[in-house]
Amino acid sequence: MKRLTLLLLGLVMGVSATARAQGLTMQMSNGWSFQFAGNVNAFWVFTAQNNSGPKNSSVRTGLLPAFATFEARGKEAGLNLAVHFGFAPQINNGPAHDQFGGGTGIQAGAQIDMRQVYLTIGGDWGTILAGRELSLFSRQNILQDMTLFGVGAVGIGAGQAKGTTLGRIAYGYLYPNFNAQLTYSSKAGSPGQLSIGLFQPSVVPGNGSVAAPQYGFTTIPRVEAEFIYNQKSGSNRWMGWLGGTWQTTKNLPSGGNSVSSIGGTAGVRGDFAALSVVVSAYIGKGLGAGLQFSGGEIAANGTDTRKSDGGYAQATYKVAPKTTVGFSWGFSRLVNDQTGDGNTAVRSNVYSYTLGIYHQWTKSLKLVFEGTEEGSTAVGRPKQTDVSGGFMLFF
Repeated sequence: MKRLTLLLLGLVMGVSATARAQGLTMQMSNGWSFQFAGNVNAFWVFTAQNNSGPKNSSVRTGLLPAFATFEARGKEAGLNLAVHFGFAPQINNGPAHDQFGGGTGIQAGAQIDMRQVYLTIGGDWGTILAGRELSLFSRQNILQDMTLFGVGAVGIGAGQAKGTTLGRIAYGYLYPNFNAQLTYSSKAGSPGQLSIGLFQPSVVPGNGSVAAPQYGFTTIPRVEAEFIYNQKSGSNRWMGWLGGTWQTTKNLPSGGNSVSSIGGTAGVRGDFAALSVVVSAYIGKGLGAGLQFSGGEIAANGTDTRKSDGGYAQATYKVAPKTTVGFSWGFSRLVNDQTGDGNTAVRSNVYSYTLGIYHQWTKSLKLVFEGTEEGSTAVGRPKQTDVSGGFMLFF
């Protein structure tokens, strides 16, 4: 987890000297240091839909893309300064033969995703992060997900999709995404740490009807916050977190209607010798499902917002010094609004089960096997089985 924290959170979470040493570090003559770290992963994934549905094989990136991170650190006028760049390429092209294959033009498949571009300013008072980085809301939900080291769910009917897999995104939590932000975090090292930030607000899409237009005027930033608490009792370790998000958007530059999108999340992790348990949940209104702000947020009347909720439970057990087995289950729902839709019917309800084996072959190389069943309560109750195996190499 230390190496993963370095890749996803950078300096803001106070990465240990041990984690920093796992990459390539060079000391510069001006007192600054430069580090290069990252990972590459590749998985074979086989998907099969129920009721004699389609079957697909692909060789692709897992939930975590490959990462190449570059970081420079220095100290000036008593301030700890740093800049961080994180390139996140993928290996798969999707259904096309290559980037330009099939006569369909350029394919957005094995592209480089510029996920991280930020600076940090730190001192005894805490740390300011300014730039593009993983958002606060739902951050711990994904960082504690065991499928971050594997594939997890692929998405029903998405066996040859481009990009990364879903893991447990939309099957237990909302994706935090990497967003432009100005975030303050209290000083690391104490049991509790608070982070709060202003974020690039997101447009709330309509449903394509005149009654439900897009809410595309973002006057003020989105606000997100997260509180983490760590506690140790003998050989046992506990971690708990709370998170929240709020934003408001309008459908006209003046007058018109506005909608508020709000959400909360909470979770706990306990480590007891060889056993580790994670339980988390979220609720939201006007956030949609899965990727957030990607559809389904606005009710049919165009002015009310729909509710969403979900969560997951996970247990992993170290059966040998280098081998861990894990099982997790989770679900995500999107519910109609009584006033705006005329009923409170569940619009979507998806779930998945994942069984995984994670073997630390060497200090840096991980061997992963997973099996996932993902399903939906929609008409026809579609299901899909995903089987995967592959490698992750961190450096």
